[in-house]
Amino acid sequence: QRQLVESGGDSVQAGGSLRLSCVASGLSTTWYFMAWFRQAPGKEREGVAAITPADLRTFTADSVNGRFTISRDNSKNTLYLQMNSLDPEDTGIYTCAAGHQSTDWRKAEEYNYWGQGTQVTVSS
Repeated sequence: QRQLVESGGDSVQAGGSLRLSCVASGLSTTWYFMAWFRQAPGKEREGVAAITPADLRTFTADSVNGRFTISRDNSKNTLYLQMNSLDPEDTGIYTCAAGHQSTDWRKAEEYNYWGQGTQVTVSS
């Protein structure tokens, strides 16, 4: 059974940092295009960052560029999201996703597997 399990969400003050992890089981992250999405209350889900399987190219949303970094450790079958300089606008449920391929990493429909999400709350 293919499964993604996120952890690392917490409540922090603005300006703080968090590192999210997403551990995959039943699938090898080596072969998957992987991403982080987030959804804030009352807002649509949005892509935050993505990373390719082979050459480890990364993509980040303009809203988090320079503050968030996506990375992966295929030996641990784990995806990470380092989040610095957190802002209350970053509050939401963060979910990792894995897909066989992607033409537009921001499109949720391009991903085949999803985790349950982890809550990030940033207070001012």
